[in-house]
Amino acid sequence: MPFKSIVRELKEMKDGVGSRSGRGGEGKRWRGRARSHIAPDETSMVESEQSMEQGQWANLPPELLLDIIRRVEETETSWPARAVVVHCASVCKSWREVTREVVQTPEQCGRLTFPISLKQPGPRESPIQCYIRRDPLTSTFLLYSGLMPSEGKKDKLLLVAKRIRRTTCTDFIISLVANDFSRSSNNYIGRLRSNFLGTKFTILDRQSSYEAPTQSGKRTSRNGFHSRQPSSRTPSSSYTIGTINYELNVLRTRGPRRMHCVMNSIPVSSVEEGGSVPTTASLPETAADEQQFSPSPVFKGSSGGAGSESPMVIPGSLGEPLILKNRAPRWHEQLQCWCLNFRGRVTVASVKNFQLIAAYEPHHHNVPAAEHDRVLLQFGKIGKDIFSMDYSYPLSAFQAFALCLSSFDTKPACE
Repeated sequence: MPFKSIVRELKEMKDGVGSRSGRGGEGKRWRGRARSHIAPDETSMVESEQSMEQGQWANLPPELLLDIIRRVEETETSWPARAVVVHCASVCKSWREVTREVVQTPEQCGRLTFPISLKQPGPRESPIQCYIRRDPLTSTFLLYSGLMPSEGKKDKLLLVAKRIRRTTCTDFIISLVANDFSRSSNNYIGRLRSNFLGTKFTILDRQSSYEAPTQSGKRTSRNGFHSRQPSSRTPSSSYTIGTINYELNVLRTRGPRRMHCVMNSIPVSSVEEGGSVPTTASLPETAADEQQFSPSPVFKGSSGGAGSESPMVIPGSLGEPLILKNRAPRWHEQLQCWCLNFRGRVTVASVKNFQLIAAYEPHHHNVPAAEHDRVLLQFGKIGKDIFSMDYSYPLSAFQAFALCLSSFDTKPACE
């Protein structure tokens, strides 16, 4: 390589280093000076973010938007058509607020829309009709909204339970989705636990039914629930909201199963004239998508943890708990079997079939006479691995589902 070429390259390299150092010195001089910073207006930034989040649909007049959502809500009574109501609440913040005002609770309208409805009591007049599909291969039980499986339609999936057999007990983990049964997941709702003989069950809820602490600093997600943020409550807790006892049948006498249910989260005063059921305003934070799930007009919620090994019993401040018992069947001489009037909702004879009514004491004078024999929950077989479940006030879908799951467990001491 010629000497002149080497000198030329060295000179070019020197010039380059000098220019870079000069620029660096200039930067040092500027850094040494006192500069005045111009910060962006936070208010304008928040407004721009809100406008981006709202989108162009937020510019509709409130009166027109209210009329549109009210018309949609009134015309959609079943799934999958009712999914449009959920889609309206997911458009933007203003649409969500209006939808919250329009959509009523199951007790008022008899329909399930957003996930919180699963924790709210059903209607007083006519029951909400659902069905349960059992999958023996995976030991899962899926609760759907509707009379029975419909052909060519996608029925609404409400809750899913998975049976896990342990050495000393059996657990039914209840979740919002069919592929996530972890108790540390946001989809976890509660569980049903049995004793060794399958004669006593405990219903455990992830969230207390009488308190719903909220935090003003939380951010609400598109599906109407808070995003994952730390909670001021105990990180992990379970609440005993009910117990189920099956009467022992040591002598193997003829007769159906006998159930005795104590609902700790439902006071007996709720069925008296003017009574009401204390319910939460929202579910704990959950990642369930609104298209996978649904129930209640309340979009604000509080965080809660999964169940722990030491459940907490609902305190006695709720008053005397509501007690349920199975309705006594009659013996049919011609058919040689026990019979109950399920009003066409049960078509297959099974030991699992039952109807639950409230068991009132003589001192309950404020309970109307019509309430004494009213069926609050009925469950029965309608096909191979298909069961109907109809519930009404004061039970919620979650409580009714847990009561029905107890019938699926084997009970050698009761039959």
